[in-house]
Amino acid sequence: MATGRTHRPATRSRGIPEATVARLPLYLRALTALSERSVPTVSSEELAAAAGVNSAKLRKDFSYLGSYGTRGVGYDVEYLVYQISRELGLTQDWPVVIVGIGNLGAALANYGGFASRGFRVAALIDADPAMAGKPVAGIAVQHTDELEHIIESNGVSIGVIATPAGAAQQVCDRLVAAGVTSILNFAPTVLTVPDGVDVRKVDLSIELQILAFHEQRKAGEETGPEGDAPTTSGRAAAVAAAAEAAVAGDRKGPDGDVPAVMPA
Repeated sequence: MATGRTHRPATRSRGIPEATVARLPLYLRALTALSERSVPTVSSEELAAAAGVNSAKLRKDFSYLGSYGTRGVGYDVEYLVYQISRELGLTQDWPVVIVGIGNLGAALANYGGFASRGFRVAALIDADPAMAGKPVAGIAVQHTDELEHIIESNGVSIGVIATPAGAAQQVCDRLVAAGVTSILNFAPTVLTVPDGVDVRKVDLSIELQILAFHEQRKAGEETGPEGDAPTTSGRAAAVAAAAEAAVAGDRKGPDGDVPAVMPA
């Protein structure tokens, strides 16, 4: 099986828009669910509804893949699963390193969805000497002193940063210098990277704050009467603040509580 550095997905060279690329995993998730139920074909309307987009947008997205379906029949589910997986680069092995094995990093290490989607956790790395050698998800944690050697020996091109905000940029710089060209950032900070390096940011606290905004709008008020219990918006904002503080100060070991929110 090919590894991460031997091939890059062809989406950019083929001119597929970034917005379409961002929707391909949604289609793949819906198609995988259909495949598991042994559904042979699906209409654009049914698949669009399952993916949460409109059918016209779905048909346009699939046209970039050269897939137009069959009138009166729809799309072949298994073929689309293969086609989208190939376009996303999921038909090969992608070794990944996770840096920062606190609560969040440990939860990511234990997440079973990586392997089923073509991502292999090659190493877990942490700056705390006390963590070195401790097993998390069946993998021994290694010290950050070994980061460059680990990346080189495993052919890693994708790194996951789950450190506190203050350490994230330094970790990012070392990953990039060692040859990592794609980074998934869970640290609550914005990373600066050179051209040619892709960064995707996942900030749980920001997502919760957006939900707090919508809760506030639905409640129709910013705060409750003086002396009353906190409003729905107030509770949501408090949860958001707690999440941000937890990620920023995440140094609890792998035996501590782990976040309830995990990637789909």
